[in-house]
Amino acid sequence: MAAASISVFPVFVSFLFVVSSLSPVMSISIPIVSDSGHRTPANQTFRPSKHMQKLKSVNAYLKKINKPAVKTIQSPDGDVIDCVLSHLQPAFDHPELRGQKPLISFSQDPPARPKGDEREETATESLQLWTDSGESCPEGTVPIRRTTEKDILRASSIKRFGRKLRRHVRRDSTGGGHEHAVVFVNGEQYYGAKASLNVWTPRVTDGYEFSLSQIWVISGSFSHDLNTIEAGWQVSPELYGDNYPRFFTYWTTDAYQATGCYNLLCSGFVQTNNKIAIGAAISPRSSYNGRQFDIGLMIWKDPKHGHWWLQFGSRLLVGYWPAFLFSHLRSHASMVQFGGEIVNSRSSGFHTSTQMGSGHFAGEGFRRAAYFRNLQVVDWDNNLLPLTNLHLLADHSNCYDIRQGRNNVWGTYFYYGGPGRNNRCP
Repeated sequence: MAAASISVFPVFVSFLFVVSSLSPVMSISIPIVSDSGHRTPANQTFRPSKHMQKLKSVNAYLKKINKPAVKTIQSPDGDVIDCVLSHLQPAFDHPELRGQKPLISFSQDPPARPKGDEREETATESLQLWTDSGESCPEGTVPIRRTTEKDILRASSIKRFGRKLRRHVRRDSTGGGHEHAVVFVNGEQYYGAKASLNVWTPRVTDGYEFSLSQIWVISGSFSHDLNTIEAGWQVSPELYGDNYPRFFTYWTTDAYQATGCYNLLCSGFVQTNNKIAIGAAISPRSSYNGRQFDIGLMIWKDPKHGHWWLQFGSRLLVGYWPAFLFSHLRSHASMVQFGGEIVNSRSSGFHTSTQMGSGHFAGEGFRRAAYFRNLQVVDWDNNLLPLTNLHLLADHSNCYDIRQGRNNVWGTYFYYGGPGRNNRCP
């Protein structure tokens, strides 16, 4: 009889899992096997566990964030890209945008680009893995990376999913384990920033760590009402479930406390482009001692409508952050920053081995270290200007460092990054 009891148990467990998935609360009659081996029927009521309640909340969130798709594209990296009607994207869940449509319909009434940004648009530009199959989203839709149950369950909570923790902008000292190697300008009024940065695949240690390279456009107090607009590439296993470098955006108006999010994971950023998926993997990527691949980024305040626009690649307008989202940035920025950032979650003992940039120090130079080139800012009259009075900062220069330069081809540039833990960074 003991053998019979053992063989029944796995079947019973499987049955219990199925019925609990079908109904959160239900009464069923099942045979109970006693210690003596006799089966006696008993009424048993099963109530949802915390796990089932969490899954229910996750599915409700997924239904809210994943909008109906006109077309679905399977990316080689496993992503699912949904082509969503532009007026149904998450931005239009915002009370001030509900019922509206994007400010422009791709080519109509474009923003006034800064003077000096004169390159011709490259129609065949391929920057992301999901486009490698030749599939594309139709006009009138925007490509959105589908959020999955696994994406949310990797985060500590639904509330935390898609959001940065506080203290993600450079200060005079690091906070919350965030370490930087950056250049910045402040003390004037800025209306945008532009640079080209090469893309790598830095190794990121498990846990809530990431490695990113980005532009920050900043205004307000670091302590409570900080306004930031951010764009670049990042490797974040927690957010995306893999180690691909991905094009990302972020914004906040209260120092990362309650407002803003990554990409399109909350209402705010309005996408207008049907060729770029925010949060999707960038391809190709740079290789050590090999080919270097960089992307152009520009964020600027359109003098016509006052919104902050994002350009990716040569001249691809991705979309805009409406001016009403912000307090300080409604008028202008007071600081612009370029560079790399990692999270070191090691509270004691060894430093993290999470890499920044290429994972090599700035001194190794071209084809080995990560770089930003042609650094520029936008002035009050919508002119692109080279940077002057640059400040350099490396929080832990033995782990990640930075070196600035200037020449006629790259304008103002810098190399940055490092391996994290090494002989000089134990």
